[in-house]
Amino acid sequence: MSISMNGQSVVPPGFRFHPTEEELLTYYLAKKVASQRIDLDVIPDVDLNKLEPWDIQERCRIGTGPQNDWYLFSHKDKKYPTGTRTNRATTAGFWKATGRDKAIYSAAGSGRIGMRKTLVYYKGRAPHGHKSDWIMHEYRLDDAVAPPTNPVFAAGDASSRHGRGPVIVDTGGWVGHL
Repeated sequence: MSISMNGQSVVPPGFRFHPTEEELLTYYLAKKVASQRIDLDVIPDVDLNKLEPWDIQERCRIGTGPQNDWYLFSHKDKKYPTGTRTNRATTAGFWKATGRDKAIYSAAGSGRIGMRKTLVYYKGRAPHGHKSDWIMHEYRLDDAVAPPTNPVFAAGDASSRHGRGPVIVDTGGWVGHL
C-alpha cells in the first residue's frame, strides 16, 4: 500500500517511522531488491545524484509532524560504466565515505545480514570540498541475503550534526539514512 498524495507521504496523525537497522535491511531493502510489495510503502525512490541533502528533507518527508530522520531508496550509480567505484557526486558537492564499514547482524543470531557505510557531505568538488554537517548511513544487503542476480539496492539515513536527519533506503544497492 503506497501512502502518498501529490508526491507527499500521507500517514495518520501521530504516525512515527523509526525502523531498526535489521528492519531496514531484512524487510524494506530485501523486499525492494526482490521487487516484492512493501505493506506500508512510505519510503520514496529518489536519485541521490540529483538531490542535495537539504532537498531530501522535503522530498522524503513522512507525514506533517517534525521529523529528524528521512528515508529513501536510491540506485547506486557507477562513476565509470565498466568500473566498480560508486558515483556520489551531486550538483553542489559530493558524499565521501569515512571510517570502516560496520557489519549489521541479525538479532536472532543468524549471522551477518548487511553492512553500513558512513558518508559525509562535502560542498564543492573533490579534493577541495568543504566538509558540511550532513552525515548519511548507507545500508547494503549481504550477498547471501541478496543474490547477485538481483539489482544492487541500498538504503540509508542522513542527518545534520545539529540534529538527526534523513534516512535513505536505496533500491539500487544501498539504503541511506540522513
